[in-house]
Amino acid sequence: MKKAVLLFVFLCFLACKNNQKKPLETVQDLTKSEYQYAKGFSVTYTENFKILTISNPWPKAEKVYKYALVQKNMLSKITLNKDEFDGIITVPIEKIVVTSTTHIPALELLNVEQTLVGFPGSDYISSEKTRHRIDSGLIRELGKNEGINTEVLLELKPDVVIGFGIDGNNRTFETIKKSGIPVIFNGDWVEASPLAKAEWIKFFGVLFNKEKEADSIFNTIEKDYLEAKILAKNAKTKPSILSGAMHNDVWFLPNGNSTEAQLLKDANTNYLWSDSEGTGSLSLNFETVFSKAKDADIWLSPSNYIHREALKNANSHHAMFKAFQNKNIYSTINTKGKSGGILYFELGTTRPDLVLKDLIKICHPELLKNHDLYFFKPLD
Repeated sequence: MKKAVLLFVFLCFLACKNNQKKPLETVQDLTKSEYQYAKGFSVTYTENFKILTISNPWPKAEKVYKYALVQKNMLSKITLNKDEFDGIITVPIEKIVVTSTTHIPALELLNVEQTLVGFPGSDYISSEKTRHRIDSGLIRELGKNEGINTEVLLELKPDVVIGFGIDGNNRTFETIKKSGIPVIFNGDWVEASPLAKAEWIKFFGVLFNKEKEADSIFNTIEKDYLEAKILAKNAKTKPSILSGAMHNDVWFLPNGNSTEAQLLKDANTNYLWSDSEGTGSLSLNFETVFSKAKDADIWLSPSNYIHREALKNANSHHAMFKAFQNKNIYSTINTKGKSGGILYFELGTTRPDLVLKDLIKICHPELLKNHDLYFFKPLD
């Protein structure tokens, strides 16, 4: 009888011990990754998990987003305070939904494109590799970005959705989050320089436990970019540059602090609005543009016009520029994927080195004789 009582007490002790809640994991920073160019995200490595912080998902964002990235083998060993994070995510990611074509190159460069299970507006994707997966039914169509088909998305059960926003007001993303699927805002487009935008490949590296691979890829892109920039300094001339085109009597062109203007500066050109302030677009009338750029040597990116005739038909004033008359117009609009997606809009953010080399080839062809234009083509 005594032995039975002792056994009962012992079993009760074990049961009570097993039912005790694990203590909440305390965050003790071990190392924090600070990036050379990108300012919108950072990663803190603690003893048992990673903290991904998104500090600038859109211009003038007031909220900072924090996500706990936990290795699968640690899930049962630690308990996190959910109130401290905007999402707790198991890594490496096995199923992902991204919402911008600019996210596709990072997945492919890291060799994790097979984890992509859904995308809104898949016709805009240019990559042959990812298009093959779409055509094979491996990537589901999710509708439009501003109205993602949440029913299909929830069926896919992705580990995470990578979104982007201009102000944080997105009802679809809120619905997705309430269903238990974390949404991370990618702010690469807010960054202030071409290399800062490209460095967001490290953001994806963190999600897939491929930090070393992401570092290596970016280091190569950075090296090629900086070498091209140095090469451009050897140019003997600086051609004057006009950009953009008319829409409803308004001419839109890059502001002086935009990444487009920085690329033109690094290509050693005379962008005629390089001294303007701001990172977005300028909105000017025709008279202002014509008085300054009528004799510009080169005209780049004249909106979405696919040939010179279309440019002239849209507004006869376009034909008054010297660059038009000399057939010295270059555009990315005609370099498209199988379903019509424009390659520059997809890959240009991740590969600014290729964009810069294109600009140097156009503006200083003697410096890059063996480079074939990748994004830009003459507008015939």
